[in-house]
Amino acid sequence: MTIEPPAPGEPRRPMGPRDPGDAWVIAPTGERYWGRFGAAGLLAVDAERGILLQHRVGWSHHGGTWALPGGARHENEDAGVAALREAREEAAVPRDAVRQRFWSVLDLGIWSYTTVIADVIEPFDPQIADAESVALEWVPVEEVAERPLHPGFASAWEHLGPLLSVRPAVVIDAANVVGSVPDGWWRDRAGAAGRLIDRVGQWQARGVDADALELPGAHWFPDVSIVLEGQAKAAGLLEGQAKGAALPADDSGAGIRVVLAPGEGDDEIVAETQRRVASGEQVVVVTSDRGLADRVSAAGARVVGAGWLLDQLGERA
Repeated sequence: MTIEPPAPGEPRRPMGPRDPGDAWVIAPTGERYWGRFGAAGLLAVDAERGILLQHRVGWSHHGGTWALPGGARHENEDAGVAALREAREEAAVPRDAVRQRFWSVLDLGIWSYTTVIADVIEPFDPQIADAESVALEWVPVEEVAERPLHPGFASAWEHLGPLLSVRPAVVIDAANVVGSVPDGWWRDRAGAAGRLIDRVGQWQARGVDADALELPGAHWFPDVSIVLEGQAKAAGLLEGQAKGAALPADDSGAGIRVVLAPGEGDDEIVAETQRRVASGEQVVVVTSDRGLADRVSAAGARVVGAGWLLDQLGERA
């Protein structure tokens, strides 16, 4: 492959100093791909209005088609950060208006494109913020394929569209996970639970490998519920939490739900699982308790042991 900077006068954003990533990657067979370090785009999903699409200006690559706000990644830039940055620059998408749900990656070896699928959590009206857009519209999901789509997006939409209904969730039996590691947790149950909450928040914010959740795509950002019981509930109360309140993670927009069991923790885990299954989520319950595993399996969840989560957190050799 070769790297080719934009030609002098080529009308590509930004108009000021360019980032080193703003260049064409030329394949040996002649195909051109924008973004020396790959590219990323945001597929924002609004439950009421549909998908945010960008009508591309005529001089752009495949101009006149509809696609996603997006563009070249900066060197060493996280794909999620890149997609959200490009969406702000092109469509004025507010920083905290969306929450990442999953990534889909097209990896050609010499170049990659990451589609960041994100749910709108604060409704907003997009605005044309640069010269690359003719229009920005919310398009109902069932009408997306009717538009003249950018070829790359048209190909991706065939498998992304059906995944928009997939919503994974992880329900964690905190007592079981904490109790599986003999690190003195019994001397400070609340402290041990608090450390687990912190580690799980960091894990979720990084994104969970799709294979670990038995889902397609590359990374997912599942909803997570951590159920605390007994003395461990003080970890939630120290954070000013009430039963079922959310603890924010980082600026990915993800959060974890700390559930304080009023009685038996197992009963609350079953209730949380039933609630999530009833709402259409694909639930994974983390517990090595066989009796509880049978109960949540009957409720429609997949069960993994405490070791699965410890492996995910990098805490088991």
